[in-house]
Amino acid sequence: MNRDTTTSPAADWGQLLWDPLRLSAMATEYAVDAWQRSILYADVRRQRGNQYLEHLQEQTPNVLDFASEVIMSGLDLPRPVNYGLVRILPPADTPSDSRKRPFVVVDPRAGHGPGIGGFKPDSEVGAALKAGHPCYFVGFLPDPVPGQTVEDVMRAEAAFVRKVGELHPDSRGKPAVIGNCQAGWQILMAAAVWPELFGPIIVAGAPLSYWAGDMPMRYAGGLTGGSWLTALTSDLGAGRFDGAWLVQNFENLDPANTLWTKQYNLYAKVDTEGPRHLQFEKYWGGHVFLNDVEMQYIVDNLFIGNKLSTAQLVTSDGVRIDLRNIRSPIVVFCSYGDNITPPPQALGWITDLYRNDLDVVGHDQTIVYATHDSIGHLGIFVSGSVGRKEHQEFAANIDIIDVLPAGIHHMQIDEHHDDAQEGEPASDAYLTRIRRSNIDEIREIVRPDPESDRRFAAAARISEVNLACYRSFVQPWVRALVTDQGAKWLEPLHPLRMGYELWSDRHPLAAAVQEAAQQVREHRQTVSEANPFLQLQTEFSTAVEQMLDQFRDCRDQIYAQAFDMLYSLPLVQAMTGQSLHDDAPPRPHPSETPEHRQYLAQELTRLEADIHNGGITEAAIRALFFVLAARGEADERHFRHAEELVRPHLTNDFDMQAFRHLVRRQALLMRLDEDAMVSAIPGLLNGIAPEDIRQVAGMIVQVIGSGDVLSAHEQTRLEQVSTLFKRAACEAQAASALAMASPANETSAAAVDGNSAPAMPSSAGDTSAAVMDTKPQTSSPKPKAPQKKTVSKTPVALRTSQTRRGKGK
Repeated sequence: MNRDTTTSPAADWGQLLWDPLRLSAMATEYAVDAWQRSILYADVRRQRGNQYLEHLQEQTPNVLDFASEVIMSGLDLPRPVNYGLVRILPPADTPSDSRKRPFVVVDPRAGHGPGIGGFKPDSEVGAALKAGHPCYFVGFLPDPVPGQTVEDVMRAEAAFVRKVGELHPDSRGKPAVIGNCQAGWQILMAAAVWPELFGPIIVAGAPLSYWAGDMPMRYAGGLTGGSWLTALTSDLGAGRFDGAWLVQNFENLDPANTLWTKQYNLYAKVDTEGPRHLQFEKYWGGHVFLNDVEMQYIVDNLFIGNKLSTAQLVTSDGVRIDLRNIRSPIVVFCSYGDNITPPPQALGWITDLYRNDLDVVGHDQTIVYATHDSIGHLGIFVSGSVGRKEHQEFAANIDIIDVLPAGIHHMQIDEHHDDAQEGEPASDAYLTRIRRSNIDEIREIVRPDPESDRRFAAAARISEVNLACYRSFVQPWVRALVTDQGAKWLEPLHPLRMGYELWSDRHPLAAAVQEAAQQVREHRQTVSEANPFLQLQTEFSTAVEQMLDQFRDCRDQIYAQAFDMLYSLPLVQAMTGQSLHDDAPPRPHPSETPEHRQYLAQELTRLEADIHNGGITEAAIRALFFVLAARGEADERHFRHAEELVRPHLTNDFDMQAFRHLVRRQALLMRLDEDAMVSAIPGLLNGIAPEDIRQVAGMIVQVIGSGDVLSAHEQTRLEQVSTLFKRAACEAQAASALAMASPANETSAAAVDGNSAPAMPSSAGDTSAAVMDTKPQTSSPKPKAPQKKTVSKTPVALRTSQTRRGKGK
């Protein structure tokens, strides 16, 4: 009987039992394949062990996939740290543009070594290079400098960003900084103390409000009695905290992946999966160390204390670390598939700091958030699909983000299917839309719970008590018994490290496995996909994953219920200073202070005085904001189209910061009193040449029309502002004709024409939609008489030509 066992469809087990020869052939085929895969799997794991040992011997171990050169070492700073700044050398086919703002990618020191931000071509580093930006990377050595603190790291990161800014004095903006995971809160802390150094800040998967959400890791501190265990672990390491313990916590979150899926994936696809597995394991097994004071600070003040999101941290020299002091746009990128930093933890600091939208605007802070539906924590930094989409769009639109007005915005990146826009600057694979959001939308994601905060406040207080007891009665004995050499002996005994240490070329059977694997590769016999035993293997794997997932869900539910039950007990809350009848919040809200309310009132008074100040540039910006406000969003086509219109007029002395200040100021005024701002447009156009008014009006129409089709309401608003500009042009034409007819007014008319020129159209986020005077604060007030000299913010490149044209009339 001659049966084909390689191309048959999925067989019916009932029929196979009546066909023993075919069943035997399929079983033999599967057995040979399974045995060969086992040998190849063992050999890949042997290479994994060798790679781990070689990685330990490197002087600066990292997984960066780009050539680089050292620019600055943290070891040379007044307060030395084990961090360093390197310049990424761009590929020959994608040179960097020195005029574009530089990017600085900072990797997390959360148990793993550096390099994840540039792990592959489609990454954060790769996206910045592809967009033509100079790129820098901040990494670190495995061992910290003795005595180094979190504050020392903050100072070092600020010094690195300052250095990058100095290296690019001609850049059109301050350095954009990307902080991954734990590096995210470090960068925000540094920017809160030194806000003048930073451009836009992108925090990816960064936990900032540890009490928010419902992830299981947030209960760990309360269920283990607090941070005394962190102190004990550091003491057993002779003053060093092994980052492998942090990695172990990540592994415990998903036992199905840790215990089965990762290994089974390699086994099932061992013919092709080996290189990718080894590449990832080089990063995952590159464990680093933290100082005991660093780790204790992080656990006490962030993980358990949650003090960063409520401005309770203070530096050693008395400076309060208040995230509201950050003047750069903050882009928060998070994912609903992230079980380490879910969106509530990434966005909870906003509801912790701000009560309402006016509070955000009053602090002149711009917050942009973008969410992913399913990607996991590491996928935010590693996934090629995220690198090709989100990070490339962040890099391509970073100048747009920099000039967004104060407030909360939602960034959405969609597939670009608009064939009608073919040939436009934004006609690429994706289309970025930015719409105005509000704190209520953030609150829907975070779901703040005062009762949950009370439980976590009680856990934080219990942690302080237990830590004090440990330090008073146990720590002296542990430190007396542990030596540096003893701590070195304990390191390889960590469960995660043992998996790498035990199976490598050091093992006596390694040579035999290597030789057998070579023979298998030469005589490989793969099983067909239709083999019923292979299908049975797949079903078994799925069942194991489901079982482990059910175990995880039950465990997490038990953790949550145990935590809530324990720290909801009246006795426990009373012992931590919380009364049953106390209606006060468990922690102070930083915005509810008399000084803050007085600050907001004074700021609003100053803003109202600027309604009638400005010139043609301000008028154009107000017109664009007024029309787009009806939609509540703008996409990158508006910004790109505006840039194309004014690119011939951009000059080398264009001041990005002045333009940013101007756009944000006008947006804030429009938000506070839209009707008054629009009504003031004719006054801003007094003394402007009529042809300049018409030119700017035409540009406004082109920019508005570059996006989607206008709604009826938007069309009405566009006609309203067009009427205002048309009326102003007619009045200017009449005044000009009158001046030309009267010799007595010749000098006055020449003075007006000589100091007025058209401004380019701009929009809510266009980085180069207009070029204005580099000192926007010197805008002259509304002129009281047409014969007076009016100073307006006009394009520097056009001012000379317009003056000559005015004199030649």
